[in-house]
Amino acid sequence: MVNVTKADIVDKIAAQTGITKFETKAVVDGFLLSIIDALAEGKRIELRGFGVFSVKSRKPRMARNPRTGEPVPLEERFIPIFKVSSDFQEKVHDTLRTDSVGERNGA
Repeated sequence: MVNVTKADIVDKIAAQTGITKFETKAVVDGFLLSIIDALAEGKRIELRGFGVFSVKSRKPRMARNPRTGEPVPLEERFIPIFKVSSDFQEKVHDTLRTDSVGERNGA
């Protein structure tokens, strides 16, 4: 598995749009920061054809320290979640399925 970094995304967008890498990085950083800020305000972000970012509340509970076995109280937590759109999911599935079938057939 190969990881894609933010720098890789910036390079690809810059190459596709003709915008400088510096400007593209500013746009990508601004986009990501706007998602983080909106979620921190409790907002839901829906990007049609891509997915939905939202925040889920986790109830307070008693956990255990794995080393000592000692109980540790956990407060209520708010976790950012992302649910992919069906179009996104279908595209990934179809692409990877086609690629894996090609590999099995010696392509």
